[in-house]
Amino acid sequence: MPPAHKGGTPLREQPSPAESRRIIGLTGNIACGKSLVLSILRELGADTLDADTLAHQAIRRGGPAYEAVIRRFGETIRRPDGDIDRTALGKVVFADRVALRELEGIIHPHVRPEIRRRIAEARGTFVVDAIKLLESGIAELCDEVWVVTCRKEQQVTRLISRNGYTEEEALRRVEAQRPVEEKIAAADVVINNEGSVERTRTQVERAYWRRGEGRPHP
Repeated sequence: MPPAHKGGTPLREQPSPAESRRIIGLTGNIACGKSLVLSILRELGADTLDADTLAHQAIRRGGPAYEAVIRRFGETIRRPDGDIDRTALGKVVFADRVALRELEGIIHPHVRPEIRRRIAEARGTFVVDAIKLLESGIAELCDEVWVVTCRKEQQVTRLISRNGYTEEEALRRVEAQRPVEEKIAAADVVINNEGSVERTRTQVERAYWRRGEGRPHP
C-alpha cells in the first residue's frame, strides 16, 4: 500500500529513477531561441545543461583546450588578461569553414565526455542544450530531440541587436551552420519561436507534459 500523509490520503508511489528518467536533447541554429526554451524547461522543473557553457570553460585560461586554441589561432586572439577573446576568435572561424571545423575538433573532445557523464548520472527530466547535438552523436543518448526554429531574418536581426554584429557578420554566422531543415527532419518536437514569448511557452509546456505524466500535484 502507498504510504499516507497526516490527513490519511494515500500518497502516490514515486517512480523509480529508471522509470522517471527522461533525457531531452535541445538544439537549433544560432539565435533561434534555444536559451529561452531552456529557461522555460528549467522553470517547469527540468535539470539543464548548456553545452556552450562547457565549451567556454574549456577555452578559458587554464582550461583543457586553452593552449591548443592559442597554438592554432595565434596570439592575436589572446586578450591582455590572458583569456581568449571569443569575439576575435569568432571573426576568424566564421570567415573560414575549415578553421571552424578545426576549432570544433579542439574543443569538442573536452566537452562530449562531460555531457555523456552528466546524462549517465541524470535523474528525472534532464535537458542538454547543444547546437551540435545531432552532429556530435549526443542525440543518440537522448529520449527526445527538440528543435527550436525561427526565420532566418529573425536570426540576423537578433544577432545584430544582441551581439552588436554587422549584418555581414550575422549572416556569416547563420550560414555557417547546418540547414535547419535537416535538424527538423530528426526532431521529435519542433518549437516555433517566431512569435511571442507566451506563444513559445505554450508550445514548450504542451510538449513537456505530453507524455502523460500529468501536471505536478501541489
